[in-house]
Amino acid sequence: MPAHHQEGIPETVRLWSLTEDTLLEAGDDDTIVAITWWGEYELAGIPGPVRESLGRMVLGPVSMGNLASSASGGAEAWAGALRKALNRLSGSVVHSLALNDGRGPLLSAIPVTQNPVFPADPLPPERLIKLSRFSAMRPDGGGLLLESPRARYRVALLRPPAVSVASSLARPVTVAQVAETTGLAEAVVADIAAFLVAAGVVLAADDWAEFAEDGDDDLAVWSQDDLMFHARSRTWQKGGSSEPGPRRTGAEPPVVKQITAGPTFPLHRPDPAALKTNDPTLSSLLEEDHVCPEVTERALSAEQIGEFLFRAARVRSIGPTYLPGGPGHEASQRPYFSVACLYELEIYVAINRCAGLGRGIYHYDPLWHTLTLINDDAVALDGLLDLAMVGAGSHRRPSVLLTMTARMSRIAWVLGSAAYATTLLHVGALQQVLYLTAKAMGLAAHAVPVDAGDRVDRSLKLEWPAEVSVGECVLDFPGAG
Repeated sequence: MPAHHQEGIPETVRLWSLTEDTLLEAGDDDTIVAITWWGEYELAGIPGPVRESLGRMVLGPVSMGNLASSASGGAEAWAGALRKALNRLSGSVVHSLALNDGRGPLLSAIPVTQNPVFPADPLPPERLIKLSRFSAMRPDGGGLLLESPRARYRVALLRPPAVSVASSLARPVTVAQVAETTGLAEAVVADIAAFLVAAGVVLAADDWAEFAEDGDDDLAVWSQDDLMFHARSRTWQKGGSSEPGPRRTGAEPPVVKQITAGPTFPLHRPDPAALKTNDPTLSSLLEEDHVCPEVTERALSAEQIGEFLFRAARVRSIGPTYLPGGPGHEASQRPYFSVACLYELEIYVAINRCAGLGRGIYHYDPLWHTLTLINDDAVALDGLLDLAMVGAGSHRRPSVLLTMTARMSRIAWVLGSAAYATTLLHVGALQQVLYLTAKAMGLAAHAVPVDAGDRVDRSLKLEWPAEVSVGECVLDFPGAG
């Protein structure tokens, strides 16, 4: 990228800055402590001009030329020391590209990993380039954000030339073809394209005009949605929804969902001491082979449903709990596992055949151990049961269908952008407890896949997306009956 330009000819300028969450503190003598998203870094032996340059980069994007012109003493030594510091802080260094028009960056690459490398290699003129099939674009902060789960940077497209180039890469093209399509100078297109390749959201073909991503068998099994979900939900990501929503208003989501509409039915409460005496051992339950059960025509009893929910999902106690280094929150204790005892899952019970309870869709209150009728529409009930019947590979509607939902504010309040991934973990934990509890009672519980769009949410009268359905489980008798 040229260091000098003729008046009126567009050229690009490389800029560097530190992320907004980076703080610099002066240490002893020539030491700086950088406090970043990834932790604290102690940088020793930092010359005065380099400390000043890093301080300017905290304020916003600057060019190396401007930094060098303000530095006193050996420019070569200064540049080497600055590069060394930036390499150490690479997870907090934002790379930007601007035009020589003084109007700010065209696009910026923001790191999303701790030690990314941003290569500065130019693109060969006839090299084919295209967007990765895993790349996605969405609005963000008044601009567009281009990101890929395979990339170590997410790219903010801040001005129309960058958007034009990025949106021209849906198919393999050359820089010259993009320049012709967009009307931009070929040199500018080449620099923007090279920047996008360096960020990892755009691919460059090899000498045989082939893209490595297209022939990768390991990548072939991943969809864009699944790989993005995996990459972005395993931890709190910079630029994601890492700030817990309800804390902004000071409201803590309740431990248990309150249902007021519809008649409420108290459920049977077994004696926990008697259960310990009469139950089979955990080892015997785990060692018994699991087979795909057959849906029967037998009716469960209200007492069996009550005992099942009491053993697997009731609230045993409520009290404060604390995350390490974090504030306390009101939590509950239940028979299955939940991170930080958040228990965001709710259980809805669709009853088809039951002695003691009428047909309908109920909400389970784990604190009071009651069922509240929320929907007595036979069409809605039959629709849910039909979905479960198909999911179970049966020709009969099950006696009881349990649907698990998640109140997302209850878990995102603490876990931020890791909330949904953790919810799916909780669903698995609850499914296992339901499965073991049913076996201990001589019943059969098994998960069924339900693909119903918003049909389940409407049948349960959920306020989407505050509460969403996340799993289903059929409760019945084992074997044909």
